[in-house]
Amino acid sequence: MVSTSKQLIQDLLDLTHKNLNDVDKFKSESINSLNWKENLKSWSVLECIEHLNRYGDSYIPEIENKIKNSNYKSSGKFTSNWLGKYFSKSVSYNESLNKMKTFKSMNPLNSKLDINVLEKFINQQNQIIKLLEKAKDVDLDKTKTAISISKWIKLRLGDSFRVLIFHNERHIKQAQKSLLKSISELS
Repeated sequence: MVSTSKQLIQDLLDLTHKNLNDVDKFKSESINSLNWKENLKSWSVLECIEHLNRYGDSYIPEIENKIKNSNYKSSGKFTSNWLGKYFSKSVSYNESLNKMKTFKSMNPLNSKLDINVLEKFINQQNQIIKLLEKAKDVDLDKTKTAISISKWIKLRLGDSFRVLIFHNERHIKQAQKSLLKSISELS
């Protein structure tokens, strides 16, 4: 996948704004709806968003540090490699959502959660928007970031953004489905 850095960043900004707006809408729902679960092993709306917050806590400082310390000026292009494509595709949303095991530290199942989870996510999205803006000045191919599962595996900055933002979209869609079920169950 070869694209311009400018187009990639704009696409990711658009998706981040959509993710932010979708989660902002959850704030108008009752806490019962936000904590409702279909079964003991499924996630509530707030658990879906808390899962994203935990990944944001890992990726955002890493991305911020790598942008700040990058010696590579923007080349104007971005080329995803096989590893970036693999991780991006594996966390992307699709209708026939493939279930994935999550790491214990990233699993919010049965956590006591409140509306602050949504506020934290919104704050993280605003940080991501600022980082995407700053990323316009660095090379998205040569600037590398570690990923949450291993500091030894490095992704191109453009791919790290794609993984983080596509993963957000995936679980927001999951949260929206949970909310729809909760509304029909609780009404």
